[in-house]
Amino acid sequence: MITMQDVARKAGVSKSTVSRVLAGNNYVKESTRQRVFNAIEESGYRPNLVARSLATQNSQSIGLIVTNSIFNGPYFSELLYQTAKMTENYGRQLILVDGKYSAESELESIQFLLDRRCDAVIIYPRFLGEKELMAIIRQHEIPFIVINRNLPLARQHCVFATHQADARQAVGYLIEQGHRDIAFISGAQGSPTAGAREQGYRQALREKGISLNEALMAPGHWSLGSGYEACAELLRRPAGFSALVCSNDDMAIGAAKALREHGKTIPGDISLVSFDDIPVASYFNPPLTTVHVPVAEMIKSALDQVVHVLDGKPVSPLKPFSGELVIRDSVVPGPFAATSRPKKTPVGHL
Repeated sequence: MITMQDVARKAGVSKSTVSRVLAGNNYVKESTRQRVFNAIEESGYRPNLVARSLATQNSQSIGLIVTNSIFNGPYFSELLYQTAKMTENYGRQLILVDGKYSAESELESIQFLLDRRCDAVIIYPRFLGEKELMAIIRQHEIPFIVINRNLPLARQHCVFATHQADARQAVGYLIEQGHRDIAFISGAQGSPTAGAREQGYRQALREKGISLNEALMAPGHWSLGSGYEACAELLRRPAGFSALVCSNDDMAIGAAKALREHGKTIPGDISLVSFDDIPVASYFNPPLTTVHVPVAEMIKSALDQVVHVLDGKPVSPLKPFSGELVIRDSVVPGPFAATSRPKKTPVGHL
């Protein structure tokens, strides 16, 4: 096994000089640094990263915790891609850890990253509540950033989207288009995002004086299959609807299959609105009217905050990110529109 002493001997320097080079010490001459790097490459030496982080108090790594319930889908792909790309841009390694199925497992994942001396931890929590997250932030000195959760007492530690307001806007748009019987497929039970989007749906109906019809609501679980099953259940019920809101694009695509199997056209019979604006949304037939969630901007904001803390720079509370309703071809005027002649709405943002 090649040791640091072997590298030092090959480079003609002391062991402490090799250690300083590996730690990124700027006081080592460039010619000496190059000799050490050449010796490392020729000898095949692989430094013990854990030991090195113990010595330098800096592992050059950032941990990301996400529960596996959202692994299977394009939203997670976008989240992971943006985090990996931006972490690399900052010259650091990303360590992804599965938060699994409970608050306890999310806590274990945090400890796993702390034991590996990550410089910062970003968590997309599914089970940990505000109280537990606040306790974690207060207990540790390293930067913690919480994605997709509002922490009113620690806004400098959280990045989140205005899901309720976005849903209110989306449903309000359908109402403006002349729809009154608007069905809704929710996200997974217990998900803060799902809860917020459902509240936005309820709020929009209430503000327009439309009575909530529980028969027009069905639970989903974020997946294509759950959207299909929920929509099929809605179609089996006697309550009719002219528009359907799905809590994410995946479920909308699954719901579209169920609608077509029941002889319904989109948007001729049923207008369709969803959330997230995944890449396939604009290529779907018809292209989906959906709320664009600014995942890339949210991740960049989180990592900027982390790096500022690591660099000793002051940080400020982060502002919430608003979604944008991207209007495409899956919505036409409903039965209560000012004119019964369908209008094609151009692509744009409200």
